[in-house]
This record gives sequence, C-alpha cells and structure tokens, in this order.
Amino acid sequence: QVQLKESGGGLVQAGGTLTLSCVASGRTFSTYSMAWFRQAPGKEREFVARIRWRDGTTDYTDSVAGRFRISRDRPGNRVDLQMNGLKAEDTAIYYCALCTRFGTWGIDSGDFDYWGQGTQVTVSS
Repeated sequence: QVQLKESGGGLVQAGGTLTLSCVASGRTFSTYSMAWFRQAPGKEREFVARIRWRDGTTDYTDSVAGRFRISRDRPGNRVDLQMNGLKAEDTAIYYCALCTRFGTWGIDSGDFDYWGQGTQVTVSS
C-alpha cells in the first residue's frame, strides 16, 4: 500500500504563485509515475501534469503548459507542482496520484493506483 499526502493549497490572487507538494509513504519502491489532477466545482476530475519517476519525463495539459512545473524529489518520495500565473479557472481541488504499473504512461484516472485526499486551491480574480 501507498499513502499520499498533499499540502500547499490555499487562497491566492490571480497572477500569483502557489506550490503544491505530495509526499508518498509505504511501498513507494514500485512507483512508475506520479501526477496531479484537479476537480473544479461541477466538473469532472481532469489531468494536470505527470512525471515519470525513473527519468523525470514530464507532460502537461495544454491549459497549464508554460505556467505550471512538475518536479520530483526521489529520495524524499515527493512530487511538487509549482503553479505560476494562476487564473480564476485554476480554482479546484488538486489531487496527487501515483502509478505502480510499469509502462503505464496514461492520463486517465484509471491509470493511477493511489490517490491523495486533495488540497483546495482558490484563485481570486
């Protein structure tokens, strides 16, 4: 089993910066990738960014590319999401996710095996 704990959410003005962190504990040796998803009120959960644990390859959804940056700290079993130039439409609950299946490089919720509880990000305009 793996446990994920997010932190760093909060209230920020439009144009501001916020950094989310997610620490994994438990059987983390099988980590293949980690990702961030978000869910805004009344909307479905959507992929935001992902990183492959072994080589650090990253990928972003178009709406955050160039503004958000995902990074990892392998010894600390931590993944961060630096969010710059925040917009009101970035307001959502942000979830950390972890995939243990080697070679599964997807962006659907079903591609990930473990999830955090989520952290609220609110951007005021």
